[in-house]
Amino acid sequence: MLTRYVERDLTWIDLASPTPSEVKSLMKEFDLDPLIAEELLSRSFRPKVERKGEHVYVILHFPSMRTSGERPEQEIDFVIGKNFLITARYESIDPLHTFARAFEVNAVLGRGHARHGGHLFVGLVRDIYQSLSYECDGIRRRLQDIEDKIFKGDERSMVVELSMVGRLIHDFRQGLLPHQEMLSSLEPAAGRLFGPEFGYYVRELIGAQERVSRALENLRDSLGELRATNDSLLNTKQNEIMKTLTVLAFVFLPLSFIAGIFGMNSDHIPIIGYKYDFWIIVGLMALVAGGCFVYFKRKDWL
Repeated sequence: MLTRYVERDLTWIDLASPTPSEVKSLMKEFDLDPLIAEELLSRSFRPKVERKGEHVYVILHFPSMRTSGERPEQEIDFVIGKNFLITARYESIDPLHTFARAFEVNAVLGRGHARHGGHLFVGLVRDIYQSLSYECDGIRRRLQDIEDKIFKGDERSMVVELSMVGRLIHDFRQGLLPHQEMLSSLEPAAGRLFGPEFGYYVRELIGAQERVSRALENLRDSLGELRATNDSLLNTKQNEIMKTLTVLAFVFLPLSFIAGIFGMNSDHIPIIGYKYDFWIIVGLMALVAGGCFVYFKRKDWL
């Protein structure tokens, strides 16, 4: 699907799962390189920054938002020209919809500040990084909920929850790893097209990316601390259970020994044959069990 937004002399074309006919029409309208047009039709597994004539072609993979599907990354292809920006994507990405609404409002009110396609690119990517910051805030709140449940005695069920959050943080970090290198490569490529002052905007984007990366590092550290705490509490509980079971085994060991003695097929076994011999043996076993219990309690083993 092709959506066109126009603000003064600037045009933004947003392609959602582009078709060959849509890409072909854009290739003719904006004089795109055929190689760029071909790459817009399918996903790319590697990020890219390259200049093709009067255009700069950028491929970036962003961590998936909460509303996305199962893929850990969302790809956006950017074709940046002097008076246009083309974006190609293959999933629904909320920040693009937000940017589109702002773009339309600015066009209606006539208060747009973008002077070329590079400014549009910077504004759009900045909004995506801002959305990723909000995602980090959501992960932080999720970790706080996990922490509360851990100290309420829910350690066992939090093992899976911590693993899920760990996978989410890992996917975020992996998605953002190439960005600094790609943005640094963009500065000289786009600087020759939009002028040296464009480097300031690129460095602004690098700063926004670094802030998200630092937030993810802090989240990873918090996750590690929570995981260590959860494991420690789990081990403590398991040790308590094992201690209790061991003590119970030691309590029943002498009882089994007594029962075994009086259960032997031998002549002249003491007590056997006396009146109330059964209750005498049971009382002896209860006395031994009580003595063991008192001893273990004094040793603070129970």
